[in-house]
Amino acid sequence: MIRYTLHRVLQAIPTMIGITLLSFILMHIVPGGPATVMLGDKATPQLIAQINRSLGLDKPIYVQYLIWISKLLQGNLGYSYSYHQSVTSLIALNLPRTLILVVSAIVISHILAILVGVFQAARKDTRFDYGITVVIYFLYAMPTFWLGVILISIFSIGLNWLPSGGISSPLNPNPGFVSYVRHMILPASVLILTTIPGWSRYLRSSMIETMLQDYVRTAHAKGLRQARIMIRHILRNSLLSLVTLIGMSLPGLFSGALIIEMIFNYPGMGLLFWTAAQNRDYPILLGIVTLVGILTILGNLLSDLLYGWLDPRIKYQS
Repeated sequence: MIRYTLHRVLQAIPTMIGITLLSFILMHIVPGGPATVMLGDKATPQLIAQINRSLGLDKPIYVQYLIWISKLLQGNLGYSYSYHQSVTSLIALNLPRTLILVVSAIVISHILAILVGVFQAARKDTRFDYGITVVIYFLYAMPTFWLGVILISIFSIGLNWLPSGGISSPLNPNPGFVSYVRHMILPASVLILTTIPGWSRYLRSSMIETMLQDYVRTAHAKGLRQARIMIRHILRNSLLSLVTLIGMSLPGLFSGALIIEMIFNYPGMGLLFWTAAQNRDYPILLGIVTLVGILTILGNLLSDLLYGWLDPRIKYQS
């Protein structure tokens, strides 16, 4: 296990280098730059050149990358052009909020997806199964931003039950736990409703396939109760395939959180990334891309290790 983990970590190093290099090149070849955003209407070639020189953006792109990667290896993610503070401090401030949103959505959506998948598999090809399938496909096809607008229109504007954005009321700068939860309900609901369909359909298909296995027929022949067969034999083995989706879903959840945080003005990594993209704040963009890349690789490694722990038949080889 240890050798396999070290081998996977070493394999991740070239992947991370490729991610950072590609991101660095793409960000720097986009027209415009921090100087143009800073100066606005006062941007002249002379002033732009002066600011680029002070920020080190006049150097060849490979030199800029080597300087940035050398600082990264020292734990320095750089200094924000627009916020005038270190990228590390900005990420430390916004990352916990996004993690609370994403982790809450993962836990709740997995629980609901398991329940939906189990009931659909147990009642496959019935009216109940067909009805839930229609709802699942409807949510799967629903754009994230459109679902967010609908929920705001209904629960914030129409019913006035929940706040439409932020993490606190402007009149209450020091909100308590209840206020924070109320502000997080709508953005978390959007993320949950858009992730349940894929996971529930995946579990349903896996459970239906597991029902055809020999050991399930043997359990029926022994006279075991249907509920025990569904939980102890079918669901338990079908959940193994769901574990692999944990690491694979992280990039999608973070990208979904970006859109959700924009819609609900939720101060997390997504909103920080969007603001940095508008300001061409390269250090923030690269810092977030690097962090998400690391989390994705760790998520995939965690899912592999969990899969092997849950299924002793799997042998790790480096």
